[in-house]
Amino acid sequence: MEERPLLQSSRFWLTVCLLVLLVQIVSEYMMGRVPICTCGYVKLWEGEVKSSGNSQHISDWYTLSHIIHGFLFYALGFFVLRGKPLSMRLFLALVIESGWEILENSPIIIERYRATTISLDYVGDSILNSTMDTVFMIVGFFFAARAPVWLTVVLAIFFELLAGYVIHDNLTLNVLMLVYPVDAIKAWQSAI
Repeated sequence: MEERPLLQSSRFWLTVCLLVLLVQIVSEYMMGRVPICTCGYVKLWEGEVKSSGNSQHISDWYTLSHIIHGFLFYALGFFVLRGKPLSMRLFLALVIESGWEILENSPIIIERYRATTISLDYVGDSILNSTMDTVFMIVGFFFAARAPVWLTVVLAIFFELLAGYVIHDNLTLNVLMLVYPVDAIKAWQSAI
């Protein structure tokens, strides 16, 4: 039996992936993020966007965006790491997602959200919520790896439309409002 080189080993990349997630958790802890909601309990789902529990529990409406991140990062890995192990592509996805989670919970981005979106009371994610955002990205990544492309695209569009309809926000609007705020969109989002 021929031994595979270390960089082709799925076990190596999965170990590195776990380390990336651990770095995310430790970084957020060192940044002063709270481990769980300051309310003192953990909920599976927080459906109210304009609440102190949003971005504090296991899942919320923004979970859909993180699943879509997984779809997108799978596609990125497919194109830039073609022929490489799936675990290596997952590593790329985790580095991007974990990097975003750390940046998203930094004072500069929290203040940007408050200034340019309807999230006036946004305080950042709890470590639990941020970690679960990354886990849901992984779920999206593996879904995209197994499902037909058309189904992944249809599901992403469905998630975007559903979140847009229910909470007047989604991944597309979130990125737009963070990068190039539009007053008309902010007014529409405030109507919920």
